[in-house]
Amino acid sequence: MRWQVHSETSLYADQWLDIRIADVELPDGRHLDHRLVRTAPAAGAVVTDDQDRVLLIWRHRFITDSWGWEVPLGQVDEGEMPMAAAAREVEEETGWRPGPLRPLMSVQPTNGFTDSLNHIYRADGATHIGPPSDPWEAERIEWVPLSSVRRLVEAGEIVCATTLSALLYLLVERLPAAPRPLGYEPGKPFMLSDLPIDL
Repeated sequence: MRWQVHSETSLYADQWLDIRIADVELPDGRHLDHRLVRTAPAAGAVVTDDQDRVLLIWRHRFITDSWGWEVPLGQVDEGEMPMAAAAREVEEETGWRPGPLRPLMSVQPTNGFTDSLNHIYRADGATHIGPPSDPWEAERIEWVPLSSVRRLVEAGEIVCATTLSALLYLLVERLPAAPRPLGYEPGKPFMLSDLPIDL
């Protein structure tokens, strides 16, 4: 069921965000004033090396007063391509220049509240070019073993939704392809009852 938006009014806007109130009609005809935040897109990258490690930053987020590991990520500047922004953000935040980037995923981490869209790219290596130009972004910059990602998630040391999505997607990508169930045809609806087992 689709909610109908009749109007949006800006309550506050600056170069980073636009806080708005929307007149939304619910499917049953009721109206509500829904707050939302519109932002520019962001871009970042999952950079791995030949030792099966991922480049992460350890940083404090004052809003939640929490520490955690994150992939480098930042706002896409006006007129900038997301892939170029991802490469720039990795370099600025870590001091490592990523190798060739390719798309990994796009994610809207809090789409019930904001239209924030994060474009995540993938690089198989990086070259160290010096200290980060934005040293205030991270307490530490480390190559973290991918094998430790699950433990870090369980310990609450990776909580950023975009970082979680990107790292878990990367780990799933590395799994062997699952065999297709008997009777599977691309584009044809598939029901659990089609499986040759009792559920």
